[in-house]
Amino acid sequence: MKNFKYLSFLFLAITFFSCTSNSDSTPETAVDETLGLVKIQKLSNENHVIELYSETGVLTQGYNQISLRIKDKTTNKYITNASFNWIPIMKMAAMQHSCPRSGIEKISGKQTLYRGDIIFQMAQNDTDAWHLQIDYTIDDIKSNATSAIAVIASQKRTVNSFTGTDGVRYILAYISPKTPKVALNNMTVGLYKMQDDLITFNVVDNFKIKIDPRMPSMGNHSSPNNTDLLQSLSGGTYNGKLSLTMTGYWKINLQLLNATGEVLKGEDFATENLQSSLFFEAEF
Repeated sequence: MKNFKYLSFLFLAITFFSCTSNSDSTPETAVDETLGLVKIQKLSNENHVIELYSETGVLTQGYNQISLRIKDKTTNKYITNASFNWIPIMKMAAMQHSCPRSGIEKISGKQTLYRGDIIFQMAQNDTDAWHLQIDYTIDDIKSNATSAIAVIASQKRTVNSFTGTDGVRYILAYISPKTPKVALNNMTVGLYKMQDDLITFNVVDNFKIKIDPRMPSMGNHSSPNNTDLLQSLSGGTYNGKLSLTMTGYWKINLQLLNATGEVLKGEDFATENLQSSLFFEAEF
């Protein structure tokens, strides 16, 4: 009788453990993978809903890191095996164009969450608006969803769109530091050139970006130990050191040099030239 009671208890324990384990393994009952993120909006079609997230819940002019996941409307479950591509389009009265963006990849350690970057070189206005098309594949079935998206103007200049002296249209975007400090900050920017189709933007390799941060309200003084921005890998971002010696408003003057050292945009600081025409802004 004791053995029977023991076996019965063991059977119930195994059954309960198995049920609990199976339930916890599904994305719906697992820890929310979007913790720390704020939903931006949804895109949907007949079969799926695509949710967009960021740290702030808004899209702004300049660099944006965007997370996304896709839900099946029939099963109400999030998909774990999708592949994505996207294309942002600025629709204007007389033309349309896209902007620099990365591919979309599954976030390491996540089951349902994917991530990519988009750099909006301009904000929306009363007549011009951004639209986002997301193409995706699930089990070899291709689909897409499209929606208008709101892109607000940045309070500080974090992106430059300009034509260099070589006649090429460039996009230069500030990526980090996201929260500058009184310190020698690691600085990262992205550099791209627009192709003739106005849709394709390629990373520019082997250039150099000189930096000269200054405080206009404090006699336009600079700071020591800055290092200019260079690529460490072909196809990657440009990285250097940004020295900020006090809190307040900084103008980060820039010069863009090509692979042979020719200045394509921006000016040196001088007594008669208190700022470059190419710059970023930071305030903290």
